[in-house]
Amino acid sequence: MENDAGVVVDLYVPRKCAATSRLITAKDHSSVQINIAEVDEQGKMITGKNVSYAFSGYVRSIGEADDSLNMLATQDGLLKNVWSYQK
Repeated sequence: MENDAGVVVDLYVPRKCAATSRLITAKDHSSVQINIAEVDEQGKMITGKNVSYAFSGYVRSIGEADDSLNMLATQDGLLKNVWSYQK
């Protein structure tokens, strides 16, 4: 929730799983958030620029976190020729 000035005033803002779009509850102690830094042409990290992915404990427990990370990073242009859709 935001106040009139546009500042978030909630004490707890839940995250969503990047793979399933489910809410990650406060009691999900097996969830993770992975931050991937953006780099310039020389391969050096750009300070303050990163892409964050949050994965719920459910995705991790069924072993889909690695595949989901590859899929999301490929869609965002961070990886090339790593993930492809297979039936």
